[in-house]
Amino acid sequence: MTAALKLISHKLCPYVQRAVIALNEKGVPFERIDIDLANKPDWFLKISPLGKVPALSIATDGGEVTLFESNVICEYIEETRAGAKLHPADALTRARHRAWMEFGSAILSDLWGLETTTDAAIFESKRQALTAKFARVEDALGDGPFFAGASFSLVDAVFAPIFRYFEVFDALGDLGIFTATPRLRAWRKALAERPSVKTAVGPDYPALLRAFLERHNAYLLKQPA
Repeated sequence: MTAALKLISHKLCPYVQRAVIALNEKGVPFERIDIDLANKPDWFLKISPLGKVPALSIATDGGEVTLFESNVICEYIEETRAGAKLHPADALTRARHRAWMEFGSAILSDLWGLETTTDAAIFESKRQALTAKFARVEDALGDGPFFAGASFSLVDAVFAPIFRYFEVFDALGDLGIFTATPRLRAWRKALAERPSVKTAVGPDYPALLRAFLERHNAYLLKQPA
């Protein structure tokens, strides 16, 4: 039987991982279709106006409807599927969570610069920007283990793929980004151990990310180990 949900994805995309984690947390079956973003198929461009992953195709009585943008997809999953609640019930707390999800996207923007630049000055600028942003996150955290305490939320689904980058980066050298953030380090560890997070990527993820860095001749690869 064909899955009612089809998630169009890429193996390295952190935004895809958000949706995968949310689906896994809800226990929702779905079909994952990985594409090559350097050679996007025509059928994908027809259903994704921005030409980005993830895209979620939903089977309806009138045919397939496709959603794009990861936070939109996560919100849809939360609102329409049974299982664990990934957003707080309180409207103000829920809005605060959405704001931190957006902050996670801002962190990803700096991460992109850190991992793709070949320039030492730009690299250091992005390293400092990330250190400052993570310090803000540290101030927002409580006792854990997750962002909202004992309950796993969509904020966790956003930050887990961010931390996953550093599983590879840490092997290349100490960037010093998490030195002064003990609560964040504990949060990162808790997320790495979560089954929904572990299964959001394949076992080839570290090798694929390393190959990505090599293709970009990333300054990150020149760090002292």
